[in-house]
Amino acid sequence: MVLTSPLPLEAATPAHICPFDQACSYLDAAGKELKLDQGVLAILSNPRKVVTVSIPVKLDNGEIQVLAGHRVQHSDILGPYKGGIRYHPAVTLREVSALAMLMTWKCALLGIPYGGAKGGIAINPKTYSVGELERISRRYISELIKDIGPSVDIPAPDMGTSAREMAWMMDTYSVNVGHAVPGVVTGKPLSIGGSLGREMATGRGVMIIVREALATQGKSLAGVRVVIQGFGNVGGAAAELLHKEGAKILAVSTGSGGIYSPDGLDIPALKAYAAENHKSIAGFPQTTPISNADLLTLDCDVLIPAALENQITTENVHQIQAQIVAEAANGPVTLEANQFLETHGVTVLPDILANAGGVVVSYLEWVQGLSYLFWDEERVNHEMEKLMVQAYHQVIQQSKIRQIPLRLAAYTLGVGRVAQALADRGLYP
Repeated sequence: MVLTSPLPLEAATPAHICPFDQACSYLDAAGKELKLDQGVLAILSNPRKVVTVSIPVKLDNGEIQVLAGHRVQHSDILGPYKGGIRYHPAVTLREVSALAMLMTWKCALLGIPYGGAKGGIAINPKTYSVGELERISRRYISELIKDIGPSVDIPAPDMGTSAREMAWMMDTYSVNVGHAVPGVVTGKPLSIGGSLGREMATGRGVMIIVREALATQGKSLAGVRVVIQGFGNVGGAAAELLHKEGAKILAVSTGSGGIYSPDGLDIPALKAYAAENHKSIAGFPQTTPISNADLLTLDCDVLIPAALENQITTENVHQIQAQIVAEAANGPVTLEANQFLETHGVTVLPDILANAGGVVVSYLEWVQGLSYLFWDEERVNHEMEKLMVQAYHQVIQQSKIRQIPLRLAAYTLGVGRVAQALADRGLYP
C-alpha cells in the first residue's frame, strides 16, 4: 500500500514521477519494517500545515505580477520546522510537500531536534532583476510572518536562493517584530550571524559519506574515479573536497552539459575557469564535451548526482556502471531504479544521509545565533563531521541487523525516531 495525502495537491501527469508519492512509498516501506500502526503512518504521511500565499510584486517596468508562494510544514514532533526555500520554475505544492517530509526523516536520522519543512516559488530567478527578487523575497516572507520564527520554522537557502535572499528575509522578519532576530533563518551572510563552513557544508557532507562508504569496503578516496552531475554549490564543493583528498574527478556538468577527461580534471583550475566564464565550464582545456545523460553512464567507481531529482530512472539504470551512487541531490534515483541498483550490488547512499551536511551546519548556525556565541570553521566542520559519521555507522548497523538495504535502514531510523517521539508525546486532545 502507498500512502497518499487527502490534501488538495496537484495531480501528477502519467509521465511524471511524483515526488510526493515516492516519498510516501519510502515511508510506507519503513512503516512495514517497523510494524507501525496504520494510524501513526497516516499522521506521518500528512503535513501538519500547508500555506500558500499570494505575492504581488511590482516589476521594474511598472507591471504588477502576482506569484504564488508555498510553505509546507510537515512535522514539529521533534522540534521547530526546518527547510529550504527554492526559486525554480518546476516548484509545485506536491514537490514541496515531498521535500518537507524528507527533511523530517533527515533531521531525525542525524539526531537534530528539528521537524521538516520546505518552501518555494515557481519562478526562474534568472529572469528577474536583483531589485525584483528582493521585493519578491520580502513580500513572501512577510506573508509568512505568523508561520515562521526561530522557535517555530527556520527557513534556509535552496535551489535558486542564497545567502542574499536569506539576508532580505531575516531583515524583513526583524523589522516586523521590532528587533534583530538572527535565528529566524540560516544560511545568512557572516556579517549578520551566518556560520563559517556553511557554503561548503552539503558538499563536505557528501565527501564524508563517500569516504566512509569506501572505508567500509576497505578502500580510500585516493585514486577513486568519481563522476559528478552538477557543478554548483553542492557538486562543486564535493568535487573540490574529493579532489583534495586524492580522488580522480573524471567528469562534471552544469545544466547545459558537462566535460570529461579520462585522466581526471584539475578541479581548482576548473573552478577558476568557471568563475571567469560566467559559471560556464564549456571549453575547459584538454576535456571532451559530454551530455548530462551520457555522463551518468560513464565507467566510474562513484557516481554523484548533485543536480535535480529523477535523473536515474528505469530508462537508464541498466547503463549505470558505478559501484557507489551518492545522492547529493534530493531524489535523483527513482524508486524502481533504486530497487534495480540494490539488487545488482550497487551501494546507494540515500539523500537523507548523503546530502545532510547542509542541514547539520544550518542547525549549528541556529545554535550559534541563539547563543550569540560564534565558532571558528574548524569547530563547525568537526561538529558536522561527528554527526555525519555517527549517522552513517548507525545506518550501516541498522542495515546489518535488519538485513535491509541502506536506504530502508536510513528511513527506519528516521521514521522510527519520529514515531517514538509521537508515541511519547501522545495525541492531543
